Amino acid sequence: MTKVREAGAREAGGARVTAGEAGGATVSDDDLWSAVGDPTRRRLLDLLLHEGGGTATSLSSHLPVTRQAVAKHLAVLDRAGLVHATASGRERRYRVDDAQLQRAVAQLTEVGTAWDARLARIRRLAERLHQSTKNHPPA
Repeated sequence: MTKVREAGAREAGGARVTAGEAGGATVSDDDLWSAVGDPTRRRLLDLLLHEGGGTATSLSSHLPVTRQAVAKHLAVLDRAGLVHATASGRERRYRVDDAQLQRAVAQLTEVGTAWDARLARIRRLAERLHQSTKNHPPA
């Protein structure tokens, strides 16, 4: 499962999403949130973007974790479709998939916008309730 959904391609219940391309693989929302929810994985994405790519060994020199831990984090990012690996001698060289990262950013922004709208509605309801009880106190 390596593709992040494109807008409007949700299956019933919203738990699984599909890529917009014919025959594309799927990735669950949970996989994406899990991948970007970890601070070490976000730091790995930053490093890969800054460096243009890297191996578990080269990336581990920038982090307070072992090469093996970095490899496991990279595998999570790979399953979410955010990075791709190519063989480089005995190691695997990882690069960020820019298109997938853009789709992930769009999806996360969409979710954030939806939550902002929900919270704004709750705030308006709370303010109306407060005004109502202020103008008409209980007896």
